Amino acid sequence: MINAGWNAEHPTQALLDAFSIREQFGEVKGVKVVIVGDILHSRVALSNIICLRKLGAEVMVCGPATLIPRYIASLGVKVEHDLKTALQWCDVANMLRIQMERQDIRYFPSLREYSMLYGLNKYTLDALDKKILIMHPGPINRGVEITSDVADSQNSIILNQVENGVAVRMAVLFLLAQIRGFEQ
Repeated sequence: MINAGWNAEHPTQALLDAFSIREQFGEVKGVKVVIVGDILHSRVALSNIICLRKLGAEVMVCGPATLIPRYIASLGVKVEHDLKTALQWCDVANMLRIQMERQDIRYFPSLREYSMLYGLNKYTLDALDKKILIMHPGPINRGVEITSDVADSQNSIILNQVENGVAVRMAVLFLLAQIRGFEQ
């Protein structure tokens, strides 16, 4: 069975994210990755944490306390609630979408407040004393978790992720077809 985003995990997204990081750095081991946003409701976050840690990356999560599961530190990740501190620490920031459709209560006062505290904009990015790479699993809520000028900037590898997603998922299907004995 191939899980492409069912239930609480999204392993093919984790594979393509790890591949995208490896493409940029030559390896995943030792790369510092912060996953920012709605960790509680995200399928991408859990799968990325498991995959990236297995490959030797250092992983941190960042977001409002209400959107970070209590158990998350037991997975060997750091927890940070200040976006600027997290961005200064990382080599790669993976910005997650707020999963409004999975929220049964309000986890923060407003999207405006969330965006002010946890949204990545060009001013915040340019204020860092180093260059970091920006990722996003999509779809993007432009102006909430990330602004258009950041999503479309030279720091962004979001389009690489999209291209790598096609290749990685094709490879998974090809491997499955070989196992099952389906030949062309």
